[in-house]
Amino acid sequence: QVHLVESGGGLVQAGGSLRLSCAASGRTFGTYLMGWFRQAPGKEREFVAAINCIRGGTYYADSGKGRFNLSRDNAKNTLYLQMNSLKPEDTAVYYCATTSYSGSYYSQDAYDYWGQGTQVTVSS
Repeated sequence: QVHLVESGGGLVQAGGSLRLSCAASGRTFGTYLMGWFRQAPGKEREFVAAINCIRGGTYYADSGKGRFNLSRDNAKNTLYLQMNSLKPEDTAVYYCATTSYSGSYYSQDAYDYWGQGTQVTVSS
């Protein structure tokens, strides 16, 4: 079992920044993918960014390219999502997810464990 806890969400004005954290605990050895997804009211959950913990590659949805950046602190088993130049359309609940199996990083079906989510609200 893997337990994920997100933090760092909040209310920010358009153009501002937030850094989300995802702390993993439990059976984290052998994690293959860690990712962020988000779900806005009335919309489906969508891929934001992911990191391949084995090969080190990072992947971003087009909506976040150039604005979002992933980093990982292996010693703390924590994944960070730095979000800059935030827009009102970034408003959503952001979820962290992980899996020990290879799969499509952009598909939520590839992930086995999910956090409870953290709310990000960007005001115009």
